[in-house]
Amino acid sequence: MRLRRIGAVLAVTAVSASLAACGGDKTYATVAEKVKDGKTVVVGTKWDQPNLGLKKGAEPEGYDVDVAKYVIKELAGGADDVDITWKESASSNREAFLANGTVDIIFASYSITDSRKEKVTFGGPYVVAHQDVMVRGDDTAVTKPTDLAGKRICQAAGSNSYKRITDPPPDGELDLDAQLVGAANYSECVAKLSGNNLDAVTTDDLILAGFATQAAEQGGGNFKILGQPFTDEKYGVGLKKGDTATCEAVNKAITKMYSDGTAQQLFTKWFGKAQGLTAPTSAPTFEPCA
Repeated sequence: MRLRRIGAVLAVTAVSASLAACGGDKTYATVAEKVKDGKTVVVGTKWDQPNLGLKKGAEPEGYDVDVAKYVIKELAGGADDVDITWKESASSNREAFLANGTVDIIFASYSITDSRKEKVTFGGPYVVAHQDVMVRGDDTAVTKPTDLAGKRICQAAGSNSYKRITDPPPDGELDLDAQLVGAANYSECVAKLSGNNLDAVTTDDLILAGFATQAAEQGGGNFKILGQPFTDEKYGVGLKKGDTATCEAVNKAITKMYSDGTAQQLFTKWFGKAQGLTAPTSAPTFEPCA
């Protein structure tokens, strides 16, 4: 696939409820229409998550990025001439970026939750991850998630993962009295874990697998994942609230991605070296487009 791409921009201005095509005055009612007719789109991804969305050169790379490229091409009717502008979208600014038009669509390990669905229309999910725990390789004190009681865990800005440890249902899971250590993002969490400034990083297993693989390759730390997942994290495609037409088109593209084998190929490409992870064989059950 050859999609024309341009580097990240500082911002894209929304015009009323419509989407402006880059370099022109025409507006579009949906992201799908903008992609197909305007041949341009601003895609939000993470830039600090190895194997999911990591910016090394002119653009990010990873599983989320490759899924985005596939879906965008399908939205364009199979055309390979869409200009993709990549925009870093951290956990703390994803909802705002969609609402104010900074980005058109987001692929960024964006777990679908009830609270987020009040502000965002989600396509997908395109994969289901599972929350797990990562500790230093020589740590013998934490062998299961419940061992995190009284331990220092990372609270990444904009992420809800820590709540699965500290809060009771329905928002939480384990209801443990853990100590929260703040960080701007998960790359900072991993750096603090390496520096012995906290005891564990707990979030989606795909995120943890990427960081563990990167650390092993770069000699920057020795980490182990407990391999005891305790939640389902449905990675959705974020859209401005109300863009149900694009949501339906995204779901159609994801269905094709699984039926033609691309989904399995991309999962193996980015996570094949991680122990305990198995490539999904069928598309997850989609959330209603609303």
